Amino acid sequence: FRFLWEGGMSPVILCVIPVLIDLHVCHFPKVFLEAAFTETVVFSQSAAALCVAVGSFSDPEDLPGLAHFLEHMVFMGSLKYPDENGFDAFLKKHGGSDNASTDCERTVFQFDVQRKYFKEALDRWAQFFIHPLMIRDAIDREVEAVDSEYQLARPSDANRKEMLFGSLARPGHPMKKFFWGNADTLKHEPKMNNIDTYTRLRDFWQRHYSAHYMTLVVQSKETLDTLEKWVTEIFSEIPNNGLPKPSFGHLTQPFDTPEFHKLYRVVPIRKVHSLSITWALPPQEQYYRVKPLHYISWLVGHEGKGSVLSFLRKKFWALALYGGNGETGFEQNSTYSIFSISVTLTDEGYKHFYEVAHVVFQYVKMLQQRGPDKRIWEEIQKIEANEFHYQEQTDPVDYVESLCENMQLFQKEDFLTGDQLLFEYKPEVIADALNQLSPQRANLVLLSAANEGQCHLKEKWFGTQYSVEDIDKYWSDLWASDFELNQDLHLPEENKYIATDFALKVADCPETEYPVKTLSTQQGCLWYRKDDKFKIPKGYVRFHLISPLIQQSAENIVLFDTFVNILSHNLGEPAYEADVAQLEYKLVAGEHGLVIRVKGFNHKLPLLFQLIIDYLSDFSFTPAVFEMITEQLKKTYFNILIKPETLAKDVRLLILEHSRWSMIDKYQTLMNGLSIESLSSFVKAFKSQLFVEGLVQGNFTSRVSTDFLNYVVQKLQFAPLAHPCPVQFRVVDLPNTHLLCKVKTLNKGDANSEVTVYYQVRVSSVCTYLSLCQEQFLGKDVTDYHVYPTCRNTSGILGFSVTVATQATKYNSELVDKKIEEFLSCFEEKIKHLTEEAFSTQVTALIKLKECEDSHLGEEVDRNWNEVVTQQYLFDRLAREIEALKSVTKSDLVTWFQAHRSNKKKVLSVHVVGFGKHEGDAEVTAVSEVQNSSSGEIPHLTFLPPSSLMTNITSIKDIKAYTSTLNVLPYHKILK
Repeated sequence: FRFLWEGGMSPVILCVIPVLIDLHVCHFPKVFLEAAFTETVVFSQSAAALCVAVGSFSDPEDLPGLAHFLEHMVFMGSLKYPDENGFDAFLKKHGGSDNASTDCERTVFQFDVQRKYFKEALDRWAQFFIHPLMIRDAIDREVEAVDSEYQLARPSDANRKEMLFGSLARPGHPMKKFFWGNADTLKHEPKMNNIDTYTRLRDFWQRHYSAHYMTLVVQSKETLDTLEKWVTEIFSEIPNNGLPKPSFGHLTQPFDTPEFHKLYRVVPIRKVHSLSITWALPPQEQYYRVKPLHYISWLVGHEGKGSVLSFLRKKFWALALYGGNGETGFEQNSTYSIFSISVTLTDEGYKHFYEVAHVVFQYVKMLQQRGPDKRIWEEIQKIEANEFHYQEQTDPVDYVESLCENMQLFQKEDFLTGDQLLFEYKPEVIADALNQLSPQRANLVLLSAANEGQCHLKEKWFGTQYSVEDIDKYWSDLWASDFELNQDLHLPEENKYIATDFALKVADCPETEYPVKTLSTQQGCLWYRKDDKFKIPKGYVRFHLISPLIQQSAENIVLFDTFVNILSHNLGEPAYEADVAQLEYKLVAGEHGLVIRVKGFNHKLPLLFQLIIDYLSDFSFTPAVFEMITEQLKKTYFNILIKPETLAKDVRLLILEHSRWSMIDKYQTLMNGLSIESLSSFVKAFKSQLFVEGLVQGNFTSRVSTDFLNYVVQKLQFAPLAHPCPVQFRVVDLPNTHLLCKVKTLNKGDANSEVTVYYQVRVSSVCTYLSLCQEQFLGKDVTDYHVYPTCRNTSGILGFSVTVATQATKYNSELVDKKIEEFLSCFEEKIKHLTEEAFSTQVTALIKLKECEDSHLGEEVDRNWNEVVTQQYLFDRLAREIEALKSVTKSDLVTWFQAHRSNKKKVLSVHVVGFGKHEGDAEVTAVSEVQNSSSGEIPHLTFLPPSSLMTNITSIKDIKAYTSTLNVLPYHKILK
């Protein structure tokens, strides 16, 4: 590791015997260089990130969102490389990507690329900070891109809650600003007020994008000397204006206002009941070596015996609880730090939300009276240290992004560790933070659709409906008194799941490159591979419990979802200690079976796996738990239906996959009511007859791996399946025509539309080339679109699609569909006239991307598990794809593409249409009126007819009726 620092620095010894030098470079950002020191450290890509210590807090009052807008504009070409989309095109050509984000006090830019092209990419990227063009002509186009981000963000309850919270700050505090920006604040209103956005944008860049408060991190396999030379010659031209960086630390206590300590009722977009209790504390960043809020959140968010959530679950008032500080600029900055506790309530919990708040305050008071506990702090310290010392390789682009922000926050010796480790136990610092969490200083926000009709206020930017009232006098008086503690609430016991054995196991069988089947019976089989690459004391265990019962009816699917949710609920308390000890588990209600995923330190991992199987074997539930989980499941289904992107996916798969049940089918079944008896019968039948497949990878021996499958078989005592159960659907054979299924979004206030044009291919690997063309899509006239081309494997049948997210306030969905078709026609001409050299460059880039080393064991496990869960077992699929690519010619691609664009093409367009003037609706500003949300009726799809914009298409107006006329393809697996 090496640091280049304006003004120099002293050498520091770090854990891998790094070399650190003193170097003074005038007009230079602080730089962190990293290279590989041993052959075991492999960087699949080279990456860089730059953090500017300026963000939305610095927005001028008359141009809200300017910092966010500038983040977009600097990427629109530079003096040295003037092509507006040149950098994106360069990265995509060479297997890279880029991104940027604007926070309250920081703006971060990052990219990755193949190592071979890293220096050239660095030079192109650096020009955005040296001499960006930011031409006038690009302003209006990029304003639309910012506006689209804002429109996409509006239906998010998290974003809406943040905007409402920020509005509670004192007048003049930057938290009251509108950080997102939109077409009104950046284009229309400036024109009305004779504000020259272009000039103000350049002034903002010159004032705030200065080298002396930038930090830069680069990571690559070059030597440190090489990286230092590159960075010095490339980045030393970034201007330094010598002006002090923006400071807001003097704006203390922004939420010490009468408006803050109130109860706010809010109408959310999703169906959810939640109570958020929030405190605004003095800035806590300076205490990162102690991490007082991390200590408090560890205890408040605990789910084991004696915890707040354990008590609330027993009362059937809550399903989940999250506490702490997310360390985003919104939650932690130079003016304040947030500590928030959010409780997901049941219907009954919503009725007793004041009692829920009281339980939280009782627990906090218990912590205040007991004071900080050194055993707890050291236990957290040990767990975090274990995870840090044996962490898996982070994706380079994520790693450099994190480090460049760390350089803004921590002392130089803590750049690598400051955000992860606990260094110093200072009980007085913890106690000071704890003692500020008094009920009298708390803000309460109650989210619920049941608030509809009583919320007559509206937040300016996101249209959030809310009301404000004083805390109920009974509770206000109680919390102001010396109220009694709850004897059921206490500190957690010592954690038995913390790993202490980190030895690497000696192999007990020949090592193999791919998983091998180590056990196979009529009841199941096990695949195993010992890790020989990453050499860390961790393991991954995954099991698929397959049953033909699940897909027999919509009711069975809902019963299965209910069963898995209750099982997860039952495990919440007993498995929580394992969870905090970095042993992760997840239960997934798959399409054809229960998926159990467990990972973490191998020492105690078998204990967690056995605990899960024990609870599965002894599954039980009470009527109260049944009612609580089914009520929550209704909300889950509904929340999926009201998102355009998830509704579009559901509609597409309902058309393509034979005998699939839609989300509306499931929601209707649940709303019609399930019986406790039907769930008991289903679970008994499910557990009685199964086929179980498992994959064990990591630091396990072959003998230990078989113990996992044996434990499942012995504990569950199930019979083998009479016939093999398919683990995928059969797929309909689309006709040789263009199909259109156009439905209205279920959220009446949502302008967002989703358009997917899908081509059914059946058999081919060439479609992966389409991922190389994304930057060419649609051209410069509609830059507000969010576009992604995708290869699709639908139950073994291949296809490719282009998806566009846009807004009905700007474009008609059929116009977008036509633009997609126009692009594909242009693309056909483009590949016809592509030179052999250009084609070879694209293929080589794709090969290099596929040849990238896995950054951590989980990536290899994911690939292998996909082969197991789909019962294809082609573990060398990636190597075969690479070999296939080496033999593909341009002629192959042209022939293939023309065949799928001919009059025999099989095309399905799915439109989920938002509300707006381009879809024939009046302008809609609210985003909270959901179809039938208050009446309790079941949402239904409203099918829309095609307009004159699309001709020669077949419109689907009844999915089940139409697909029943189509042929169904045989089960298909891609094995060659």
